[in-house]
Amino acid sequence: MPLANVNGIRLFYGLSGTGDVPLVLVHGSWVSHHDWDRLISRVSGSFRVLTYDRRGHSDSQRPSRQGSVREDVDDLAALIEYLDLAPAWVVGNSFGGSITLRLAGERPELLRGIIVHEPPLFGLLKGDSVTAPLLEEVGKRIATIVEQIATGDHAGAAEQFVEKVALGPGSWARLGPDARKTIKTNALTFLDEARDPESLEFDPAWITAFSGQALLTSGGQSPPTSARIVEKLTAALPDLECIQLTGAGHIPHVTHPDVYAETIKGFISRTSA
Repeated sequence: MPLANVNGIRLFYGLSGTGDVPLVLVHGSWVSHHDWDRLISRVSGSFRVLTYDRRGHSDSQRPSRQGSVREDVDDLAALIEYLDLAPAWVVGNSFGGSITLRLAGERPELLRGIIVHEPPLFGLLKGDSVTAPLLEEVGKRIATIVEQIATGDHAGAAEQFVEKVALGPGSWARLGPDARKTIKTNALTFLDEARDPESLEFDPAWITAFSGQALLTSGGQSPPTSARIVEKLTAALPDLECIQLTGAGHIPHVTHPDVYAETIKGFISRTSA
């Protein structure tokens, strides 16, 4: 099992693919590098693909102290450098998208471009009357889930997150046993993220100087908060492209891997040319 020692922590990673261009995939909360399994086979012929478990997730080391999104950004930068993959394309889903956007602002020299799907940057929606009621409801649900994790009910918290926040009613039952086990195992790291005051915050000014290519995507079946966050980002950063994936939701690489793979390959091919 390949492990990289970076920033004083051991990170599991995997490299695959036959292409020359590096493509780094950054997973969201609760899950692991296996979240990308259905996508890898569809892009490995075009890219050199890196997947990894973010700190505190699955096969990577889980520190005992409070972590932060800043550490996740530093880890991603260090891993790209450790494997000599710069400049790379980076694809981030959900919280992995938040990490990717921050990396674009802090270490742009490591990147050729970024593709981000539905980063949960709810701080951008403060004072937004359109999404205020929905954000309030989501906040209550997250607070309940955080309390469940803190009191040791990781299984209950995992199910509630999948059903009431991430994927919708009935989703937990449709997940395979390995996926459910992974989500329960990584509950403590979500607690860590929820307690990080910076985890949901982002200032678009942080990446105004980023000169690489950038694509923001949202799912046509996702809650309106996701599309609204994308709108806020694109309004502040007009050079970013925006695509809505019809029929998809929060995890298009899982539910619509063919469409998402073609979106990635098409955007990179077009902008690289």
